[in-house]
Amino acid sequence: MPVYTIHAPLAAGADLRSTDRFVFIRDGFHFWAAVLGAVWLAWHRLWLAMLGWIALMIVVDVLLVRIGIGGGTIALVDLLLAVLLGLEASSLKRWSYSRGKWRQLDVVVADDLDAAERRFFERWAARRSDLGYDNYTVDRGAAPPTRDNGNGQHPPPLPHASIIGLFPEPGGGR
Repeated sequence: MPVYTIHAPLAAGADLRSTDRFVFIRDGFHFWAAVLGAVWLAWHRLWLAMLGWIALMIVVDVLLVRIGIGGGTIALVDLLLAVLLGLEASSLKRWSYSRGKWRQLDVVVADDLDAAERRFFERWAARRSDLGYDNYTVDRGAAPPTRDNGNGQHPPPLPHASIIGLFPEPGGGR
């Protein structure tokens, strides 16, 4: 089964309004990247990878010709490099997204892209509802309201020995 990684732009955030910009990248061998390396890289706008691929192919071929290696061996080396590009094409796409303002949200295993999208969004929606997440609320940074037990009296303070954490007393300094 193919593995998909899901990427979202940082600027848009990961809320319901930006789900159309999520990108699913299938991991695995990309046949057209192996057959038409530079064209596939240009098609997917991987400009730096395309320039590096062209430079690598030229340097390797020139070095092999200068050493005196035969044409069949040079073709075999080029074929092996093409297979390597086919295997690493999805990693190049992920690298390109990581260089930009994108982040990886999740990894999904599914039979095809539709199943991967369905599985991701089911998990994503369930995770958000479990956390009580609401996309439209704003955290104002105010202190939480105090408890009142109904008779106007506040509950007794917690003993200091039972508080665990970096701030041993409520409202204490850092």
